[in-house]
Amino acid sequence: MSQSPAPLPFIDALRDAAGVRLPGSGQAWLDTVRRENLETFLADGLPDTRTEAWKYTALRALGQRRFAQGDPDAATRAFDPRALGLPGVDGPRLVFVNGVFRADLSRLDGLPAGLTLQPLSQVLERDPEPLRFALSRRYREAGDAFARLNTALAGDGVMLRVAAGARISKPVQLCFVGVPASGDLAWHVRNVIEVGEGARLDLVEHHLHDAPHKHLGTLVTDLVLQNDAHLQHVQLQNAAEESVLIRRGSLHLGARSQAALHVLELGGGLVRHDLHAEMRGDQARLDTRGVFVLRGRQHLDTQLSIRHQALNTASESIWRGVADERARGVFRGAIVVAEGADGSDASLSNKNLLLSSLAEIDTKPELEIYADEVKAAHGATVGQLDERALFYLRSRGLPYAEARALLTAAFCRAVFTSLPNETLRDHFSEALLAHLP
Repeated sequence: MSQSPAPLPFIDALRDAAGVRLPGSGQAWLDTVRRENLETFLADGLPDTRTEAWKYTALRALGQRRFAQGDPDAATRAFDPRALGLPGVDGPRLVFVNGVFRADLSRLDGLPAGLTLQPLSQVLERDPEPLRFALSRRYREAGDAFARLNTALAGDGVMLRVAAGARISKPVQLCFVGVPASGDLAWHVRNVIEVGEGARLDLVEHHLHDAPHKHLGTLVTDLVLQNDAHLQHVQLQNAAEESVLIRRGSLHLGARSQAALHVLELGGGLVRHDLHAEMRGDQARLDTRGVFVLRGRQHLDTQLSIRHQALNTASESIWRGVADERARGVFRGAIVVAEGADGSDASLSNKNLLLSSLAEIDTKPELEIYADEVKAAHGATVGQLDERALFYLRSRGLPYAEARALLTAAFCRAVFTSLPNETLRDHFSEALLAHLP
């Protein structure tokens, strides 16, 4: 008689998670959603490379690890608040350490009119009913395993709303900090963000650490732009080099709304970033710009999915990647122009550099068109630095390593020229140069 395979340590460690009390426990609908998502995750397990969305990212090593769920000492763990500062970012700030809200590190006094910003844990304990729609979402795809896990176990996060017509002048900063603990931890954060009709918001999402650790973090963000809303969203990811960070964002754009996303990925050992955008209103526009720079044995997987569903919508995506040593990068960019989305204009460009013969980058652009009178283009390249340019710089007296770093930085910086915050743009350039070999 054949025996069932032994459960993976990762899965086995989650068996008792259903009994953990989370903020909002006792609400029948919320308890049901959490239980169903955890049961589905435990039944299906981690996705493998036979799942198309995870084709280039194997999770075998992760499956052999055990993580303690949550950090009971997160509220008192020491962290230098000076590390949270970013040039050109001096507005409201919400800080989470190992997935737990820290009031002592946050900056919530004197919020501007029209801005609601608070930790999700407080909302869940007080009155979770207004979040019922956002938190009851079902994830049905095989590749959405970590979104299910997050829905089941997230006890904190961000609740951010901008009232209709409000203009938030200073950037709002969301900080997610990983700090060492007595063992490997798993933390889960859920963000619910809405920008009201005709409102404007600058949002800065910052992932950082203060010392090496091997924690697992999952972060799911639901972001809605109402009609005529404008959003500038910046993400700076510099997690601990052996940590695991899984992020999933869902962005819904209403009529004539505009969103611009700038992403710089530097840290983490295993990093996954899924972004699903749907343009549901006529004349909506989305611009995405991203760069990843990898070294050592880092593995980063970016999955970008943009769906045009309304008339005269537009999207432009420019992503670049760099891999050195034994690092591996993955980029999948999928654009779908749905039936009835006539007049859509979509473009996607992904260019990549390999700085080592052992590095690898897999890129997969996809384009599906089901509408008429559409402009669409996509392309991807993987190559090496121009030897002629290197020779020119070295002939002017620059050492090889410095010449290579300058050319690589120029290749990456072109993505951030459209970032309107000039001070923050300069900081991105400095962080990029510091990370390059």
